[in-house]
Amino acid sequence: MLDHIAQIADKLSRAEKQVANWILAHPREAAESTIAEVARQCDTSQPTVIRFCRRVGLSGFRELTIRLAESRSRGVSYVHRAVGIDDRPGDAMDKVLESSIQSLNDVRSNLAALPVDEAVGVLNDARQIAFAGLGASGYVARDACHKFFRLGTPSSALTDTPGILQFAAVAQARDVLVIISHSGTWPELARAAIIARDNGATVIAITAPGCRLAQASTIVVGCAPAEDTSVYTPMTSRLAQLALLDAIHVALALSLGNAAVDKLKRSKEVLRNN
Repeated sequence: MLDHIAQIADKLSRAEKQVANWILAHPREAAESTIAEVARQCDTSQPTVIRFCRRVGLSGFRELTIRLAESRSRGVSYVHRAVGIDDRPGDAMDKVLESSIQSLNDVRSNLAALPVDEAVGVLNDARQIAFAGLGASGYVARDACHKFFRLGTPSSALTDTPGILQFAAVAQARDVLVIISHSGTWPELARAAIIARDNGATVIAITAPGCRLAQASTIVVGCAPAEDTSVYTPMTSRLAQLALLDAIHVALALSLGNAAVDKLKRSKEVLRNN
């Protein structure tokens, strides 16, 4: 939670940034305070504190205190332990793995607040599903398509801007566009989300809460693990995205029941018999 607040602090209003800066400096006190006490400490109003909570993707102040307590209970985050040029190979490997583990822990700690049931309900009724992503998120989109189509719903992977925009232009009711983006700041992705929604499709965004893409989407599955910006360290966001989509895939298969089990079984048997 603290990493996420630090990431989006520059995008907040002046008053909201005062709240963010105070919480980052006093996480324990913030987790144990009332909304009135936080407002007083930040020299702002209670409605501003509530707006801050919503800007960071939370339902309200109570959820903020819960998430702050969870962040503190997990101990020190190692996400920003950058790999240095003088690190031994073993130390570098340890730092990369620490970063990956922390990314998945962040996803798990946020799971209760994610609209997974809503997303599964929409996917259960989908006519077709398109997974869209650019750059590293494009590989995640391909991986998701490879899994989801075996449940019997036509699925595709869109990994370039023209393809994403064209799908959005022809989308219709019961089509689902799943857009994957760590930052959610690419204007083309938000534009595609708006076009698809205007055509009656549902847009599920796996992205940072409160970002441009999130604001344009129907359902937001918040996923914004802090990235180590070291040139030596691979992005960890894709691991969080892959894990979330795997979890949604399993939840969807359970929702579909025996029909999904039968399709998964047949998709594996046909390869064994080939």
